[in-house]
Amino acid sequence: MLNEERIILMTHMASYEENEGRKNVAIGSYFRGDYIGLQLLKSVISGTIAYALVVALIIFYDFGTFMQDIYKTDLMELAKTLITYYLGSLVIYIGISYAVYFHKYNQAKKSLKNYYNHLKQLSYLYEEDGKK
Repeated sequence: MLNEERIILMTHMASYEENEGRKNVAIGSYFRGDYIGLQLLKSVISGTIAYALVVALIIFYDFGTFMQDIYKTDLMELAKTLITYYLGSLVIYIGISYAVYFHKYNQAKKSLKNYYNHLKQLSYLYEEDGKK
């Protein structure tokens, strides 16, 4: 005999496993600090690449003027300015990344906890059906 409550629960769980379950299991396999640290490392690398590309695009946008003014420019002051802007933008980017990945990790853990509760409930329904 088919148990309607069990079928609904199994359908819901199968849908979760197919959609967001895979991502959440991958996230849930890490400790919080490890997951956030790995994501921040990726953010630092991508932020550095993005900053370098933006600086290169700004230079190439008006390359002729840049080459004319390069001998007049204090290169040490330019380097200090570029490093200051780089560090400032990186701190902001890391702060945003930390908040996003912290929230994402907590949501994944909450979702996995709900999934495991559904598994317990399904197990209980099977045990109740077996006793009958």
